Amino acid sequence: MTTTTTEPTGGGGAPDATPTAARQRRSGGLGSYLLVRFLLIFPTIFILVTTVFVLMRLTGDPITAAQGGRLPAEELARRIAEAGYDRPILVQYWEYLGQLVQGDFGTAISDGREISDMLTSFGAATLELAFYALIVAFAVGIPLGRLAAYLRDRWPDAVLRVFAILCYATPVFFAGLLLKLVFAVNLGWLPVAGRASTGAEIQLQQQDSSTGIYLIDALKLGDGDVIQDVLEHAVLPAVALGLLTAGVFLRLVRTNVIGTLGSGYVEAARSRGVSERRLLRKHAYRPALIPIVTVIGLQIALLLGGAVLTETTFEWKGLGFQLVEYLQARDFVAVQGIVVLAAVIVALVNFVVDVIAALIDPRVRY
Repeated sequence: MTTTTTEPTGGGGAPDATPTAARQRRSGGLGSYLLVRFLLIFPTIFILVTTVFVLMRLTGDPITAAQGGRLPAEELARRIAEAGYDRPILVQYWEYLGQLVQGDFGTAISDGREISDMLTSFGAATLELAFYALIVAFAVGIPLGRLAAYLRDRWPDAVLRVFAILCYATPVFFAGLLLKLVFAVNLGWLPVAGRASTGAEIQLQQQDSSTGIYLIDALKLGDGDVIQDVLEHAVLPAVALGLLTAGVFLRLVRTNVIGTLGSGYVEAARSRGVSERRLLRKHAYRPALIPIVTVIGLQIALLLGGAVLTETTFEWKGLGFQLVEYLQARDFVAVQGIVVLAAVIVALVNFVVDVIAALIDPRVRY
């Protein structure tokens, strides 16, 4: 008998070429995806900045909006000319873009404060509140979503679904007022408003290298009473804002866990006698968290929007609190700066989320 041996077309190295090529394709796909997502940041920010600029100019020039009716016509015209708001709108627009590129957001009309300094001072407070709210959202939404999936179609599942609807349907300011009424006024367990008590706030602001994030500054100070005071003041606003996102996470985790439990590989594990609890913990839970990562960017935008009402309700002096004050003063230059910063933050967070999602889930790249 004659044995015929067929040589691989590509020579001795051919068997290893296919895995290598596949790895190169995967690496190239990830790199191309991330590059495209990064480049999309710039037109996104440009469109957002342009939209905000146009909307702010629909009411006329900012000085007339803020000071109209309070100053004589001659003084008003002089200030408009000094600020350059009597020039063509396109000239103002290009000058504004040039200032933004240099990090100059302008000067507030109502208080004469540099907007970039104001954004730095009050942005830390909003960042801290958003961080607390995300912790609440994860701590409440993910475990309860997992529990609802495990007990699906039973009465606890129905209760949790109603709870989720209430979380993201209840206005943030109303939830905040209820929390203040129950836990601050009636029970007296927590402070009513503010980021810290007066004494603690003085200690925090007197530090040489203050970050503006009270928890970090309190930890640097090393005073246990100050740390406790800062955390107590953060509980109610964090819960009020965090529940808004927790309801979304609860429904999302529940839906995806139930879908994963019905997939083929879970059915195969179930046929081998794996318990439902182990299936939930080992096979269905982690894949269901991937969609959570993909929607975090949208939830950041939701948190920044909710922070306006939350900060006003609890007198949490962040960007939302300042935004309301500038709106009341009709200081549209300052309002424009705050809104543009929020838009830039949302665009950057969405890019970071896209990177994380692409790293943990290859399907996102294609």
